[in-house]
Amino acid sequence: MSDISFFSRVGNLFKGFMSLWIQDVEKEHPEIAYQNRIDAMVSKYAKLKDVTAAVLRRREDIDSRLNKQGEELKRVAADLEAAVATGQDDLAVVLIQKKEALEASIASLSVEFEQSRRDAEEAKSSLNSMKAEIAKLKDERDSMLAKLQSAQARIQIQDQLEGLSVEADVRALDNVREHINNTAARAKLGAELADSDLDNKLAQLRVSSGAISARATLEKLKEAQAAKAAGGKTL
Repeated sequence: MSDISFFSRVGNLFKGFMSLWIQDVEKEHPEIAYQNRIDAMVSKYAKLKDVTAAVLRRREDIDSRLNKQGEELKRVAADLEAAVATGQDDLAVVLIQKKEALEASIASLSVEFEQSRRDAEEAKSSLNSMKAEIAKLKDERDSMLAKLQSAQARIQIQDQLEGLSVEADVRALDNVREHINNTAARAKLGAELADSDLDNKLAQLRVSSGAISARATLEKLKEAQAAKAAGGKTL
């Protein structure tokens, strides 16, 4: 018993997993879910159609039997009148028995016919209802799938718009700005390193010393010219 219970639980668990898996597949592919439901209803519709046809045939068969027995009852009634009129009592008794049997059979068939008529109406009503449900389900499928496609298209557009947002552009410009600032910083660093280099400082010193020496020479030349001019005035 414990083994049976174990396998039963495993079977139920497997069925549960399969049910969840099928539900996930149907969520991802709703057109399959709708088509499966429609196919199932169409299959039931076909079976109900066969049942309805059988009910209608039974109604028609009972109706045919009623008509035949009704015609037979008319002939028996006519024969009974003729037998009574001609004094054929033995034949009249047989005809009376036959007439009563026909009347009982017709009464029973009338009840059956009424029931078969109601059954046929119910079957046709069920058939029409199921046909309407199938059409309704098809319309719902088309509407819901169109709604899904529209929603998916809107989501795709929203994703594209988010990808083209100002925030994304600002982030891209921030990267450009950072690159430019880094490049300028490297250039400034090179200049600062050049200023701190000993050879550069010595070269600058020599340039400055050269300028001082040249200015001293210029002052001496000016003094010489001034002395010469003063000597000329004395003579």
